Amino acid sequence: MLSRIDQITNDINSFTANTAADLEAYRLKYLSKKGILSDLFDDFKTIPAEQKKETGQRLNLLKQAAQEKYNSFKSLLSENEEKASGQDLSRPSFPNQYGSRHPISIVRNEIIDIFTRIGFIVSEGPEIENDDHVFTRLNFAPEHPARDMQDTFYISRASAEDSSPEDILLRTHTSSVQVRVMQSQKPPIRTISPGRVFRNEAISARAHCIFHQVEGLYIDENVSFADLKQTLLFFSREMFGQGTEIRLRPSYFPFTEPSAEMDVSCKICGGKGCNVCKYTGWLEVLGCGMVHPNVLEACNIDSKKYTGFAFGMGIERLAMLKYQVNDLRLYFENDIRFLDQFKTAF
Repeated sequence: MLSRIDQITNDINSFTANTAADLEAYRLKYLSKKGILSDLFDDFKTIPAEQKKETGQRLNLLKQAAQEKYNSFKSLLSENEEKASGQDLSRPSFPNQYGSRHPISIVRNEIIDIFTRIGFIVSEGPEIENDDHVFTRLNFAPEHPARDMQDTFYISRASAEDSSPEDILLRTHTSSVQVRVMQSQKPPIRTISPGRVFRNEAISARAHCIFHQVEGLYIDENVSFADLKQTLLFFSREMFGQGTEIRLRPSYFPFTEPSAEMDVSCKICGGKGCNVCKYTGWLEVLGCGMVHPNVLEACNIDSKKYTGFAFGMGIERLAMLKYQVNDLRLYFENDIRFLDQFKTAF
C-alpha cells in the first residue's frame, strides 16, 4: 500500500491544470467520494495493525498535498479568468445606490445662495450659548416667558427663580450669532446666520423641539424699513417665483421696533384661497423688523448713527411650503421612502 501511495503522490506532484475542466477532472479523480483517496482510506481499514501508524501518516500527508494542489490551481485559474474578462470582481454589485441631499439642506443652501448674491455673508456660532447672548443683549425682559424652563432647554442655571446672564442653555434662535457678530465687527454689517435651534415644544405635525432657522441682519447708516421690504420681496420672488407678492403685518419682537410678520401669496391656489392657506390666499413665512436701539447699544453700536433691519425664518416652514409636506416630523425620521423623493433636487 505504501508503494501505491508513493505512486499517487508522484502523479499529484506532476499534475498541471490549464483549464477549469482539467481541474474538475482532477477533483473527481482524487478528491471526490468515489475518488482514489477515498478508496485508499477504505483499504486502510484492512491492513495489519503494525502498519497502520506509518500508513496513516502517509495517507494524511497525501490527502493534504492533493487538497493544496487543487486550491492553488483553483486560485490561479480564477485570477487568470478575472484578468481575461477585464472586470474587477471585488467591486460592489450594480446598480449603485446613490444618496441625495436632505430637503432641509436643499432649502438651506438655496436661501444662502439668494442672500449671498446681494452681499450677505454667512456667520455661524455655538449651539450651546449663555443667557447674555440669547436673551439679555436682545432686549428680552428678565420676566419674559421665553426665559422660563418650560420654553427653553437649560443646561445650568444660577437660580431656579431668576434669570442670569451666566445661565447656560441650548440657543432658541440664531440671533445669538448676530449678537456675536455685532460685538466683534464694526458697521456696515450684512450677514445671515443659518443653524439649528432648540425649544421645549411638544412634538407634533406642526411643531418640533429641534428645527432650523436662517436669520439676517443689516446695519449701516440710513437703513430704512423700505430697504427691509425690498430685500424680502427680492428673496420671496427668487424663492417662490417672480409672480410672488408679499404683505407685512404689524407684530411684536423684543429685539425689533417696529416689527412685522411677512406673508407670501399662496402658490397652490394663486391667492384665491385653499385649505393650505386657510382660504386667506396668504402664507406666513417669517418675522422681521428694524433693529431695536437697545440691542445696538448693548452691542456697543451707536444707535443715533446707525440703524438696521433683521429677519428670521424657519427652514422647515419654507421646505413644507416649497414641497407641500404637511407633517414636520417627516424631516427628522430619516425614512428612506421620504428622502428618496428628493434625489432629483439639488
